[in-house]
Amino acid sequence: MDARILTQDHAMSEVVTLAGTIAPSKASVLIQAERGSGKDLLAEEIHLRSTRSGRPFMAIRCSGSPSNLIEQELFGYEKDAFAGAITSTAGKFELAHGGTLLLDEVGDLDSRLQAKLLKALLENEIERMGARRSVKVDVRVLATSSRNLSEAVKRGTFREDLYARLAVVTLSIPRLQDRPGDVRFLAEQFIRSAADTYGKPVSGISQEAVALLEMHPWPENVRELKNVIDRAVANSPNLLLQSKDLVINRTPISQTIDLMPDVTGADLSNKNAWEPGETLNDIERNVILQALHFHHGNRTHTAKALGISIRTLRNKLAEYRKLGIEA
Repeated sequence: MDARILTQDHAMSEVVTLAGTIAPSKASVLIQAERGSGKDLLAEEIHLRSTRSGRPFMAIRCSGSPSNLIEQELFGYEKDAFAGAITSTAGKFELAHGGTLLLDEVGDLDSRLQAKLLKALLENEIERMGARRSVKVDVRVLATSSRNLSEAVKRGTFREDLYARLAVVTLSIPRLQDRPGDVRFLAEQFIRSAADTYGKPVSGISQEAVALLEMHPWPENVRELKNVIDRAVANSPNLLLQSKDLVINRTPISQTIDLMPDVTGADLSNKNAWEPGETLNDIERNVILQALHFHHGNRTHTAKALGISIRTLRNKLAEYRKLGIEA
């Protein structure tokens, strides 16, 4: 796949490899991942690697707008189909003819539009709103969802037959929290890009700042990390990004990671809470080991208390073992 999909994580690399393998086929693909994970980017790469790459790639967001507006955008409408329809207008299905149509957040479609979408996929034709005849379309459909659609099928909020039609191949993008090796890697890529965009001399990031990035849970995933880096580069006067440059919603990341009082009961006002010569990595290691001890070696409880993934915790403990430090 294209180098624009950046990763050093093994699980994410497997997703990218599978996407490249199925790209040339005609199979519908469902991409499931949390918001901000890059679902749309992966979908576009599948199109670019397909036999339809020279044809249109159209996308429509299936949430955030009233149902009738989504229907208009998806299927188009005839003149006078409704008040304000002064000309006949093609929808995304027709505009994507011969190419690929991305249905972003398809799980948010209501039951009526789910039925109309299924009919279009089964018959390879659509009807514009207000039309008396159908239009043949040749479209490969890719869909994304931040919801678990198989669970939505069980709850009865998403049609099982539509799910089966969309999920011929399913790709699941891991959360950034579960890709700890990617945090620094992606941050460095974003720094270079942002420095070019804003004309800033920023060329890297300090170890202390990296440690903070790796401890943050990133609920909005890669998109949130990129926003943080873009903002930091735009505002930083330094050659290297520092911890104080990293801000989320006007709050320094260092203030969002309040670990020690919660998991160790340590008094941060104690003059022994920090010793001269101690680095942020030393402090992080001490917090993790103390938290593990506090939770009697239970890694699941420890990771939850620290606000990190179990995979991140395992990686940290593996690093400490290489240093001869046993938990």
